[in-house]
Order: sequence, then structure tokens, then C-alpha cells
Amino acid sequence: MPTIYGASLSPFVRKVRVVLTEKNVPYELDPVFGPATATPEFRAMSPLGRIPAYKDGDRAFSDSSVICLFLERVHPEPAIYPKDPWEYARALWFEEYADTALIEVFGPKIFFPRIVAKRFLGKEPDESAIEKTIAEDLPPRFDYLEGQIGSGPYLVGDRLSIGDVAVGSMFVNLRHAGVGVDQKRWPKLSRYVAGIHERPSFRSLVEEEKGLLGG
Repeated sequence: MPTIYGASLSPFVRKVRVVLTEKNVPYELDPVFGPATATPEFRAMSPLGRIPAYKDGDRAFSDSSVICLFLERVHPEPAIYPKDPWEYARALWFEEYADTALIEVFGPKIFFPRIVAKRFLGKEPDESAIEKTIAEDLPPRFDYLEGQIGSGPYLVGDRLSIGDVAVGSMFVNLRHAGVGVDQKRWPKLSRYVAGIHERPSFRSLVEEEKGLLGG
């Protein structure tokens, strides 16, 4: 059985777990919270010390995007990468957007101070800085996604793609930090995020994580 090494609250770990669930692949989760708790075995799998890492038998490597691409080759159905070249490129782009433009704001500026630093490090967050981020940094990113979402439930085509998994995973962290999407200002994005999070693959993980956070 494959093993995922990483912290369940990480959006990158969550991305891989959602893909495994969507593909009905059983797996185990071995909690690793980063370099501070990394063993030599983990360092061998993830030379950069980043989570998640993946191991199945004697095959082991790291990086959420690489892991998801590998899983698509090994377990091609149901596909999470579109067959159409344009849709494939779009799905990869939304994954990249999530893993760069969204995480740089959702993570260190909101989720880390409100959740990780406060709950696990005993450090009170600077709420004025967080509110400034919410007011200034979130709207341009929400505006972009609002403009990219069509009338359907997915960012690309007519089925779930890696773009949806990546974007949806980032919004879970924002949700844990008590930040939602204003339905009046961003109606399409609000609908989209709610729909993605209602998928069983997301819903089960969100409930599990809420339990970890005492919610």
C-alpha cells in the first residue's frame, strides 16, 4: 500500500490525498510536519525537505505535482488530467496558480499566523496585518478566479481536473482560518468553492482536519 508522508493540514498533502481518493486508491498517511521532524528516510525521499513525499514499495519521491502526475499514469481512471491539449494546459495552469499566487497569500499571511502559530506555537496572530491581507491581497486573486469560472461546476471542461483539486485544496486552508468568499461580490467563485468542497473526497478530509483543530 502506498504511503503519503506529510501533515494533513498542508494543501499540498491534501491535493495528493484527494487525487488518491478520487481514484479509489487505498493509502496510508505518515505524519511529517517538515524539516524539524524529518527522518533520514524522509530526507532520502524528499531532498528539499518538503511535504508530501510518496512511497510505494521501493519507489519513493516527493513534490505534490509530480506525485499526482505519477498517479495519473499508474491509475489512469478516473482521469484528473484532461485529454484535450488546451484543457490540459488550462488545468496545469490553475494548479500552478494555486501553488504560487494563492498559497503565498493564503498560507504565510493568513493560515499560518491564525492556525499554526496560534494553536501549535502559542503565538498570537497580528490580526491587523491579517485583515490588511484580506482587504488588499485576496480581492485581486478572487477577481481573477471569478472571471475564469463559467456556468459549470469545474474550472476546465466538464469534469474534475487537477486544477480544481489544487485550487480547492488551497481554499480549505482559508476556510480553516475563518475566511470565506463573499457570495455577493464573487458569486461564481463562492458557488464553485462550495461545490468542490462538497465532493466526498474533499468533505471527508475537511471533517478530519476540523477534528484535529478541535472544530
